[in-house]
Amino acid sequence: METVTLKDIAKALNLSTSTVSRALRDSYEINENTKKKVAEYAKKVRYVPNPIALSLKDNKTKAIGVIVPEIANNFFSQAINGIEDEAYSRGYHVVICQSHESLEREKENFRHLFARKVDGVLISLSGTSKDINHILEYSENDFSVVFFDRVPENESFHKVVANNVAGAFNATEYLIKQGKKRIAHITSPQSLSISQERLEGYRKALETHGIVFDESLVKYCGFDPEEAFLAIDNLIDSQNPDAFFICSDRLALNCYEVLQKRYENKINDMMFFGFTNLNVSHLFRPQLSTVVQPAYEMGMQAAKILLDKLESKKKNQEYEKIVLETYLKIS
Repeated sequence: METVTLKDIAKALNLSTSTVSRALRDSYEINENTKKKVAEYAKKVRYVPNPIALSLKDNKTKAIGVIVPEIANNFFSQAINGIEDEAYSRGYHVVICQSHESLEREKENFRHLFARKVDGVLISLSGTSKDINHILEYSENDFSVVFFDRVPENESFHKVVANNVAGAFNATEYLIKQGKKRIAHITSPQSLSISQERLEGYRKALETHGIVFDESLVKYCGFDPEEAFLAIDNLIDSQNPDAFFICSDRLALNCYEVLQKRYENKINDMMFFGFTNLNVSHLFRPQLSTVVQPAYEMGMQAAKILLDKLESKKKNQEYEKIVLETYLKIS
């Protein structure tokens, strides 16, 4: 099937191309009868506007990019749902990229999205992104960027995050109130904002309840499952923990794998708390209680900020940081 163009419609209706174009845009310059005739014919021949031509004309593609560490992570898949719902309701398409926790892949994602001329980008930083110089070079050229979940310290950006400190505090306090005293904390790389904030909440809960913070009970893990396996081995063999507070979905799954394979007889009396959006956490044995983040809302709010910024006529906007509350899901 050949693509129908504005020229084809204009020729069929004996109108100028500019008249057809303005009629399809519902311009006040065109009378209602002509608009109706053009719209009906365009529908009949299944005319579809050329997005490339429109982007060249308006300098907008009506598309935004999203960069996340991993789509398979339940938290990020829920956040993407929120982003897509907000974007599509406002006439935007979404281009999704994964960094796979790689700084180099994250840089390549940005280059690709910028080359595709998306109007802006939503990003949650990879676990190996220790600075954002690769992003600053784009934002300094008036390219809109909004961060969510994993965010930089830089104040010159919009951000949407969960209240990680309060969530971690509440989870740790719950374990303490169940009589646990040696609560191990297994967490992500120290460079990530979520790792720093969740450790802060964990420490504050211990201090509030008169328990001395023991650094040997805290283990930082990268993205190789073997690191989580080694952390569990070290903690159980030498630190005698009576509970675990685990920082993320990925780490929770890694930890449970090794616990059930190697320590099934030792973990019946232990308690486990994660910071996850796993829908099946109640099926884990031993049970996994969780801090639940409003992932869908986080994605939706981040998309709203970006689209409001893109559609605003104001050049200089104050940067905002939205902090969304978490809740405990006790198994």
